[in-house]
Amino acid sequence: MMKQKTFLKTVSFVLLAILLTSNTRSQNKVSLLGVDHVGINVPDLQQAVHFFTDVLDFHVITQIGPVPLDSNWKKANHMHQATGPVTIKMSRAGDGANIELFYYDKGKGSTIQPGGDDIGATHIAFYTSDIKASIAYLKSKGVTFLGEPFTMPAGDTEGETWVYFLTPWGAKMELVTYPDGKGYEKNNPGIKLWSPKEVAVAPSVADTLSGQQLAELATRHLENWNNTDAASRLKGLTALYTTNVIFADASYVSTGLDGLNTFIGHLQQEHPGFRFSLDRIDANHHLVRLFWNYGDKNHPALVTGMDMITVEQGKIKSLYAFLNTEHK
Repeated sequence: MMKQKTFLKTVSFVLLAILLTSNTRSQNKVSLLGVDHVGINVPDLQQAVHFFTDVLDFHVITQIGPVPLDSNWKKANHMHQATGPVTIKMSRAGDGANIELFYYDKGKGSTIQPGGDDIGATHIAFYTSDIKASIAYLKSKGVTFLGEPFTMPAGDTEGETWVYFLTPWGAKMELVTYPDGKGYEKNNPGIKLWSPKEVAVAPSVADTLSGQQLAELATRHLENWNNTDAASRLKGLTALYTTNVIFADASYVSTGLDGLNTFIGHLQQEHPGFRFSLDRIDANHHLVRLFWNYGDKNHPALVTGMDMITVEQGKIKSLYAFLNTEHK
């Protein structure tokens, strides 16, 4: 954060990181960009539409059919010849893959849901920001759950909480949440799993900071960066930052608390006796600009800069540091 780099280099670095991330998503052997939709067969189209729209708050966007299917199509797709026309509705909720509902009039296929260990058994998992509230709401709508939510205690999915539930026609689906990330993210993997919670969304009322909250955030943030005890500092970081916090300056990028703590320690070793102090702070909903000074007792503003901070549910989710070009 405090290395003598120019503001332009910092901006270029961030833009380069964005471009590299974009290329990672698009450059692969089969030119895949992501999952567009998941198709499921339903025994009653009106029942399924009601469940997805009135219960899960989806929106039906498109419809095809009813469309009669010729015998060659049925043969190629291993369908019963006596099955009638198909109607297809495509639905969307939030950010992620769309769900495509298939209904076959007078369908002759099996009406028995596959068992959990059957080949072809599938389920769709929905990410929720508040799994307790989601469960309570779905239960009020008569949804049946298969047990209680379970939080993974260790391993790659440590911190993930999930629970299965059933649709009215017996298909298994899932609620899942991991607000502080998953265990594997602690190792700063080169590629992370995609997650709806990483998609940019409009700020919520809970993430809009008051003047008092801004002052408290600034105080705690700078206290952590001025704390020279690594163990104590890590506890402070854990209380203020999300587990998978993203930090970036012109020459360093990390994901997670350990990487951030290590960077602060190295910074203090390179500049003994230097401390951060607050210049000013402002915010636009969940985005915060914290302007700081950095220096020793005789030159407390030897270096100046700004941290661009994203706050989520009261914790710092990302931190991008910029140096003031006036100091070289």
